[in-house]
Amino acid sequence: RLDARGQTAVTRVQTVARISRDTMQAAKSFWNHPAGPKTIFFWAPTMKWGITAANIKDFARPPELLSVPQQSAVALTGLIWCKYSLDIIPKNYNLMSVNVVMAATGLYQLYRRMNYDAAQAKLQKTLIEVQSNSGK
Repeated sequence: RLDARGQTAVTRVQTVARISRDTMQAAKSFWNHPAGPKTIFFWAPTMKWGITAANIKDFARPPELLSVPQQSAVALTGLIWCKYSLDIIPKNYNLMSVNVVMAATGLYQLYRRMNYDAAQAKLQKTLIEVQSNSGK
């Protein structure tokens, strides 16, 4: 008897068995990879995603509260380790991806802080001009 896709029960069982076998092979390959979950090459960048997530959460933070030294360190760490993650053996794409995002979030936070500082300087200059003109 055929179902809506034109498959028999035997065909469906064969399809499920093939998908299951392919999934198990992929899981085994991932588990035994030189940068897989049995190594520090997997866990270090995986935990580093927590720092990146916290930096993303700080997008909602007012820019005047952002630390320039902290965000500089986040951005530079990301940039430096992006290159290093491709130089080490085994190549660690998890490490590279977390550092690309880390560098991007750090640079964005620095951009936010510089825009805030520039706007404050412009406001301060305008206030001084207004005060000096009102005294004339």
